[in-house]
Amino acid sequence: MTAVATSPSRATARRSTDNGGALAKAGPMTYVVAYLLVGLCLAPIAYIIIGGFRTNAQITESPSGLPAPWVVSNYVDVLTSSIFWQQVGNSLVAGIATTLGVVVLGVMVSYVIARYRFRGSNAMYSLFAAGLMFPMTVAITPLYILVRDLGLANSLGGIILPQIAFALPTTVIILVPFLRAIPKELEEAAAIDGAGRLGFFFRMVVPLSVPGVVTVGILAFVASWNSYMLPLFILNHESMYTLPLGVQAFASQYSVDTARVLAFTSLSMIPALIFFSLFERRIVGGLTGAVKG
Repeated sequence: MTAVATSPSRATARRSTDNGGALAKAGPMTYVVAYLLVGLCLAPIAYIIIGGFRTNAQITESPSGLPAPWVVSNYVDVLTSSIFWQQVGNSLVAGIATTLGVVVLGVMVSYVIARYRFRGSNAMYSLFAAGLMFPMTVAITPLYILVRDLGLANSLGGIILPQIAFALPTTVIILVPFLRAIPKELEEAAAIDGAGRLGFFFRMVVPLSVPGVVTVGILAFVASWNSYMLPLFILNHESMYTLPLGVQAFASQYSVDTARVLAFTSLSMIPALIFFSLFERRIVGGLTGAVKG
């Protein structure tokens, strides 16, 4: 019995050793390629952030050099500017409202598609999947006319509602596999305990779908924070600008002050980078769960 019991563990150890050897052989080249790709992605960001600590004279004299000396006045000027914080507030309002709308509507729609059987459910799911192939660029002109006719031009509501609509396809595609993977036995047990469909939704479905909800929420927030084209068409007053649009306006206004423009750009993108970095594992885990489901 001992020999029989230990043989599987030995086989598992042997397979692990073989896999480890294969990974060790492929390791160095893999890491080299990974570091090169990471460097290519981070180099422009590092250049923008460091450039904000330089003067215009330093940038003109040596565009790729390091600050000598380091100057913080560019960042101080931006941080003490009221328009910067106003645009940060606009971006936060748009991002949070978009995220809440996407999460609430996405969970409800995905729950119906995943757990209910009715005529047209597959067609509805296919319709949301087709929405992934319909970029906002194609619809920007009729979308602007619709927003204007609704009286939402030059308002945050005019960008929040379209952002929710265009984020729902991705949300549904990610959440439906999560909700389909929930065992039917749980629903039957909840029904025996007297919980209706709504009770099962709030008590069981919502807690179990938290990884997927966090994933789609982060994606919706980052997409809203970085959105440029929609605010460009909808917003026409600087006090209503979000940060991406504010960067463009600031660069046009201070086109000769390159260092200050780099500082403004750095401060506008740092929150999204920090937010995305903190929840990177959540995003990967949520997408992995969706694929498995």
